[in-house]
Amino acid sequence: MSGNGDARTVEEVYARLLDRAPENRMAPRLHAVRRAVEVLGEPQHAAPVIHLTGTNGKTSTARMIESLLLAHDLRVGRYTSPHLVRVTERISVDGAPVDDETFVRVYDEIAPYLDIVDAELAGRGEQRLTYFETVTALAFAVFADAPVDVVVLEVGIGGSWDATNVADAVVSVVTPIDLDHTDMLGDTLEEIAREKAGILKPGGFLVSSPQDPEAAEVLLGRARELGIPFRFGGVEFGVESRATAVGGQVVAIQGLAGRYPDVLLPLFGAHQAQNAATAVAAVEAFLGGGEKELNPELVRAGLGAVESPGRLELARTAPPVLLDAAHNPHGLRAAATAIKEAFTIGKLNLVVGVLREKDAEAMLRALLDEYEEFSTEFWFTRSTSPRAVEPEELVELAVDLGFPEDVVHAVGQLDDAVAAAVQDAAARPEFDGAVLVTGSVTVVGEARTLLGL
Repeated sequence: MSGNGDARTVEEVYARLLDRAPENRMAPRLHAVRRAVEVLGEPQHAAPVIHLTGTNGKTSTARMIESLLLAHDLRVGRYTSPHLVRVTERISVDGAPVDDETFVRVYDEIAPYLDIVDAELAGRGEQRLTYFETVTALAFAVFADAPVDVVVLEVGIGGSWDATNVADAVVSVVTPIDLDHTDMLGDTLEEIAREKAGILKPGGFLVSSPQDPEAAEVLLGRARELGIPFRFGGVEFGVESRATAVGGQVVAIQGLAGRYPDVLLPLFGAHQAQNAATAVAAVEAFLGGGEKELNPELVRAGLGAVESPGRLELARTAPPVLLDAAHNPHGLRAAATAIKEAFTIGKLNLVVGVLREKDAEAMLRALLDEYEEFSTEFWFTRSTSPRAVEPEELVELAVDLGFPEDVVHAVGQLDDAVAAAVQDAAARPEFDGAVLVTGSVTVVGEARTLLGL
């Protein structure tokens, strides 16, 4: 991996990382990354860990937990994926992406040790460390180097065999579980929940968002097996009330140990309010075992400072252009509900791109069901990712599912699709047109760059 000498730029490091197995080919193994952190001196144990899994809401919840911890004057490392624009977004220290110099320096320091692991794996006929395994090891090394007081760690896929699971969480957080990555995690909520329950560890603490009974039963059973405390949203904590406000919403949260009213959350949607309640409960569990009330002013400060790029992000106002990295039916439905609640829109133009490993048919069905009340047009397009579905395929599938042929367009370039959708929305005589870019993280990331964010 380091055979070409030290790297000089983030882009050079990223190119070397991409030479490994693509991110969507995560290997169902832990021994490789365990060996990697072993030769690096076990950096995953340098600070206590709050570990997050789930199908939707992981990154937003991780950002909320981070912001709450920062409000308590703790130094925080946050590892999330995928990135929207630059790989450094995945590894944040004190609320900001790791600086380029540190990213490159730490990579160069650990590369010779990872070469040793690659050679051992190759000697056994195994695939060398994957892209995600390598970035995960790099994140642990960056956090140990900083050093940080606490790590907020988001899984890549699943939980039990995910590379991040070499860490032992003091608090395990499970956001809503739904069907996604069924080729790797299983076809039922029970099977998927069993994989995600793999991040629960002896001596830890489970904080879960409200779950379907199938998933809740699995999580509860695993927590009882381990003899660890468990708290479920909607039962022991949750959102008491919420009201829309300029730029977001005002919420009252009942936590595990305290009540936190009049919290301005600068994000849209009931799902983000629930994510905020889960984040508060997780921080209560981390700082006081779920038995000590947080300072309400620090809760307000922490949640009031939250940003979640690409999650119903308002990128432009005239006409409104929203970016939402929903990449499965559950996420698309949550976004639709939030848009209907927070915005007055007559016509909503959707710019949609989907990656090959996703259930495009289920996603399009969700779009058809959720946006039927708007005068909607769809610009199907693609990101530059080699995993992107071609726009013509999406149009053909949409028509087969019952989309009217006159409201679907195939546009090969994302910039052309965004421009056409924005131009159409701006031409509405009632000024009630808007645009939503959605369907994959890669489409939203590239749209953010196009729009100058």
